[in-house]
Amino acid sequence: MGNSGLEVAPLAFGGNVFGWTVDEPTSFRLLDAFVAAGFNLIDTADAYSRFAPGNRGGESETIIGKWLKQGGRRDKVIIATKVGLEMGPHRKGLSKAYILRAAEDSLRRLQTEYIDLYQSHRDDPDTPLDETLQVYAQLMEQGKVRAIGESNYSAERLSYALALSRRHELPRYACLQTEYNLYDRAENEETLEPVCIENGLGVHSYFSLASGLLTDKYRPAADVANKREATS
Repeated sequence: MGNSGLEVAPLAFGGNVFGWTVDEPTSFRLLDAFVAAGFNLIDTADAYSRFAPGNRGGESETIIGKWLKQGGRRDKVIIATKVGLEMGPHRKGLSKAYILRAAEDSLRRLQTEYIDLYQSHRDDPDTPLDETLQVYAQLMEQGKVRAIGESNYSAERLSYALALSRRHELPRYACLQTEYNLYDRAENEETLEPVCIENGLGVHSYFSLASGLLTDKYRPAADVANKREATS
């Protein structure tokens, strides 16, 4: 993953389904099968799955933490989680105070002493980028974070963050997580890809199948109507 030193298999498991469309026992079975197949990157976020009715956030990390606690699994996987999305009143963003609090919450839910890849979930225009990088430096010095990444940054903000890292000898983002697939690709290829290549960043995508659109899961309305006529 870029210059992070983290070695991952070509496919990742997107943990936003845990505690939402996938319950805990099924999550355990999926994770067992994922690792058994030779894969190791599990991607989640503190905000998963706050968007589901009745959830408060942290459900995905909690399930992953329970799975890890079963023993003998922590050194087999790379855990990537994120910080920044709203988790409640006055609980969002990338300020020093909030990241320190959120990191401890994620470590507790994940039941681990360190996060392999800690990612800025979304740019925070209200917090100076150097403040965010400085708190990541603190977490890395404490051994609580191994590498950092970012998600949903524009090419301009990503370039600026990388420049700040060089100028002030701060940790640099090692990778970019971005929405990228055969349907949504133009912006990434035109603006973000050159920045990543120039700076040696790793890239891992989300919505790689366009939220199911590219799986042939969704059919045109005419097809649905024809099926109804055939079975009526």
